[in-house]
Amino acid sequence: MDAAKQAPVHVVGGGLAGSEAAWQLARAGVPVVLHEMRPLRGTEAHVTDGLAELVCSNSFRSDDAENNAVGLLHEEMRRLGSLILAAGDRHRLPAGGALAVDREGFSAEVGARLAAEPLVEIRREEVVGLPPREWDSVVVATGPLTAPALAQALRARTGTEALAFFDAIAPIVHKDSIDFSKAWFQSRYDKGDGKDYINCAMDEAQYNAFIDALLAGEMTEFKDWEKDTPYFEACLPIEVMAERGRETLRFGPMKPVGLTDPHGGGRSHAVVQLRQDNALGTLYNIVGFQTKLKYGAQTAIFRMIPGLENAEFARLGGIHRNTFLNSPRLLDGVMRLKADPRLRFAGQVTGVEGYVESAAMGLVAGRFAASERLGETIVPPPPTTALGALLAHITGGAEATTFQPMNVNFGLFPPVAPPEGKRKIKGRDRKKAMSDRALTDLADWLGGVRAAAE
Repeated sequence: MDAAKQAPVHVVGGGLAGSEAAWQLARAGVPVVLHEMRPLRGTEAHVTDGLAELVCSNSFRSDDAENNAVGLLHEEMRRLGSLILAAGDRHRLPAGGALAVDREGFSAEVGARLAAEPLVEIRREEVVGLPPREWDSVVVATGPLTAPALAQALRARTGTEALAFFDAIAPIVHKDSIDFSKAWFQSRYDKGDGKDYINCAMDEAQYNAFIDALLAGEMTEFKDWEKDTPYFEACLPIEVMAERGRETLRFGPMKPVGLTDPHGGGRSHAVVQLRQDNALGTLYNIVGFQTKLKYGAQTAIFRMIPGLENAEFARLGGIHRNTFLNSPRLLDGVMRLKADPRLRFAGQVTGVEGYVESAAMGLVAGRFAASERLGETIVPPPPTTALGALLAHITGGAEATTFQPMNVNFGLFPPVAPPEGKRKIKGRDRKKAMSDRALTDLADWLGGVRAAAE
């Protein structure tokens, strides 16, 4: 179909995800109207009116495609013609194995390339409330700082509990890094299947040392615009609970009742529980351990827990104000709002964490919207790829009742089969095997998508 005769797809939000979605649509031959409210309406975090402004760090993290999941995501995006990765590569700064960028040059590059694209129209205006009904295809990529009117409209459309405005995050551990000579599976009082949790027991001396470390641990400070956000009593940071009394955690998330340590026998003084966090069973979150501790302090203190001495963390904890959808409950498999399928969501508002993950979901949403507009069958990327694993997590792989924002990590990927004669693949060999499989499957998927479009 002639692009001039097509109705445009509207993209709301000119951040990383919105810019990438608009680029992917235009490169597929679909006209786009990109709506960005800055500078007409600012946010608490942005300081410029540039598209794809980096509001925090200038790092896209590791660029190692063989041994790091975010590096693999970089490579997949490059192979799919990502504007964000192209601009990042062009404005790269020395940063060891990481991809760090000159933030001003990067934003200017993204803005200039979108402005020069004939199929992209950039409108500086706020979309107040839900997009108009005549917009039959919309990608909402408004990020965690969604304007209040749109956030309220989405909450009304999806239900009062659908949007979260306070992000209380507990750490997530790779299951295969837990020491099961100390930890064990058991539900409290053997409820459910009887083995729904991983348990790590502490004696009295270990517990007191842990509390001392919590109280002395270095904590992050809220930004000025976050300081008016109250704590929810149901998700207090563990160090705040510890400040209320040394025994508070023993009567809260670390209560030892209903559990028997098969390694030590009898009742423990305190127990840390971990709950499965993804459908694959490769990731477990530490129950009730949302925290304001700085990352270095978290790693040191949480490795004091028996069984977690060598823990590898897929995500460390945190607590800050945020806006994100409960995507596993609200979105379908191609990122459309179940309650209003003309609206497709992308970026951090879908519950991904990080610059690259946000842009990646913009890339996927843009490709999906383009296929839909062109009358093509939408084929999601395989779950064995970084793009597909992240997509599968937010649209159904994560547990909806405990859903929290997530970075890409190898724990989201289906396990890779070991070579014949071996029980499993460990360490860097496992990561490389997952990366090799991902890029092979991405190539096959991309070839199939192109063949179907011809």
